[in-house]
Amino acid sequence: MMTRTMTMAAIVVAALAQSACVTVSAPDKPIVINLNISVTQEVVYRLDGQAKSLIQAQPGIF
Repeated sequence: MMTRTMTMAAIVVAALAQSACVTVSAPDKPIVINLNISVTQEVVYRLDGQAKSLIQAQPGIF
């Protein structure tokens, strides 16, 4: 009786394993990734009035 149960369980497991197979294949055409990226950056700065006058008074400080 135990052997029959084990045999039935093995058959069920084998049937489930075969039905869950996944096939992976390579595509026919090559994969193309278009990376046309345009990066634009604007820098906006504001100076403190005292710092601005210091830079104008001593332009060689930087």
